[in-house]
Amino acid sequence: MAGGSGERFWPMSRAQTPKHLLKLLSERTLVEETIRRLGEVIPRDNIFVLTNSVQLAGTRAALAGLVAPEQIIAEPAKRDTAPAAALATALVRARGGDRAVLALLPADAFIADSKGFCRQLAAVLPRASESGAILTIAIKPDHAATGFGYLEMGEVQLRGPAGVFRTVKRFVEKPDGATAQRYLDSGQFAWNAGMFFWRVGTFLEEAEWQAPELATFVRGFPVGVAEEYIAEKFPALPKISVDYAIMEKARKVETLLAEFDWDDVGLWTALPKHLQIDGSGNATRGAVVVSGAVNNIVLSNGRMVALCGVRDLVVVETADAVLVCHRDAVQDIKQIVQQLPPELR
Repeated sequence: MAGGSGERFWPMSRAQTPKHLLKLLSERTLVEETIRRLGEVIPRDNIFVLTNSVQLAGTRAALAGLVAPEQIIAEPAKRDTAPAAALATALVRARGGDRAVLALLPADAFIADSKGFCRQLAAVLPRASESGAILTIAIKPDHAATGFGYLEMGEVQLRGPAGVFRTVKRFVEKPDGATAQRYLDSGQFAWNAGMFFWRVGTFLEEAEWQAPELATFVRGFPVGVAEEYIAEKFPALPKISVDYAIMEKARKVETLLAEFDWDDVGLWTALPKHLQIDGSGNATRGAVVVSGAVNNIVLSNGRMVALCGVRDLVVVETADAVLVCHRDAVQDIKQIVQQLPPELR
């Protein structure tokens, strides 16, 4: 899944180049890193990228030589992750039938331990095929985060070299701070990273009784050229997340706790752990100088940025815009973007 609005990482990200099309943490875009990582386990011909029409050209350019252009599909309307899940399932069903297995993964997560990820991916796919469950890979929380959904883990189903598969008792939306702390202390909750695995038939069974419009879309999907079908049928699907539409009421869900690192890099304040940090806590990249400045995040994409005597700021320079924001206000960048002229969004 490679969509996104391009708001949280403004001014580097824009509507046409959201986070997954940025070279935030390496010389490759996040979507390219994702495809290369998956390619260690999955044949490239079996990797599809779901984006939108605005980002289609940029996504194809970023992935040139990695996947064929026809494997990058533009959703004709913003309908959230449940319709994306249906489209992914339909694409796989058209190639492999009801017993085919798929992974539905976000394109913008940062995972440094590629080998660890691939080892667990290679285990979770056959488990999804054999168990008839919907599978997830969960992330062990290291702090009481309120920006993630959680899942409550239940009894052990299978122990193997890649880890322990456990049932999922329930999914919980983003909790308040006190609740998140209780979840962390209990040791029975993990972060929902939005990584899902299922057999086509399993998804269809769940969708038939929970979201029949999704099942109808999958069953009607043509083998071969499908552009007209997608253009006509996809915009009419309900705008809802896959968590609400399917996962929260699914009859059989299992999870494998990740043994690799994971960072969704959701806000500018997630970058310091991946950037150079000086003795005063300033995380910088590019042409940056500081004097008497403390605990700032500064990225220059060309021009020199100089900070003097300030603290706790996020400063991002691009060719046509500069962001100056307090670290505590990064969640509000979306509100700023809505006030900008269209050419800067």
